[in-house]
Amino acid sequence: MNDTEPTLQPATDADRIAAGPAADALPPPAEWSPIAVRLLQGVVYNDDNLTLWEVLLRNVSPLSEFFGRLGLYLIVDETSAMAYLRQPEDDEVPPDYQSVPRLFRRTKLGYDATLLAVLLRDVLRQYEEEDLQNERCVIEQTDLLALWRNFFAEVDDVKLNRQLGASLRKLEDLKFVRQFEKSPPSWEVRRIIKARLPLDELERLRQSLVAEAEKVAAKETTAANPGNAPKE
Repeated sequence: MNDTEPTLQPATDADRIAAGPAADALPPPAEWSPIAVRLLQGVVYNDDNLTLWEVLLRNVSPLSEFFGRLGLYLIVDETSAMAYLRQPEDDEVPPDYQSVPRLFRRTKLGYDATLLAVLLRDVLRQYEEEDLQNERCVIEQTDLLALWRNFFAEVDDVKLNRQLGASLRKLEDLKFVRQFEKSPPSWEVRRIIKARLPLDELERLRQSLVAEAEKVAAKETTAANPGNAPKE
């Protein structure tokens, strides 16, 4: 048997990649690194973490440059005390701009979730116009159900409340709302919904939803009273 020691071979590039970068090869994180990660995760509010919010305000320029290289706009709304990232539409960039893959996928909401977003946006608008005492726009789920009921022919409140709850959870995933109290259930309408649903878009969607609700109600009436159906 050959007792000679094995010959050590120098590590190849493939070996280094497989092993991963050494910790000391990473540059030290910048002061704004934690807030950059939070922004990539979604909207940031000052009342979520005031310390991070102050870091953001001190570093708007480097953060804007960093995200700009990823093809993203950093939007800092100090009036609404929130910040978020936005990917420009194709018509917002010059023709010679090098395209960057979309980081944020588009989420298409169904009828129920769209209806709820419109109702909540309207609730927030009324709050901003009339409520000068409370810092947060909070609405109880029972009050939301009263608004929700107007758009459905269904009279079973248990079923309607279940549908409403499912839509609230979808919008919670998008950070449009967050649960404020569990009993009785109430919800805080988050300010990001203003950016995602401007007033002109709100009015357009409201008219579309009202027309759809009237169409559904007419079909329900016809089904219940077939003798009243219009004759051709």
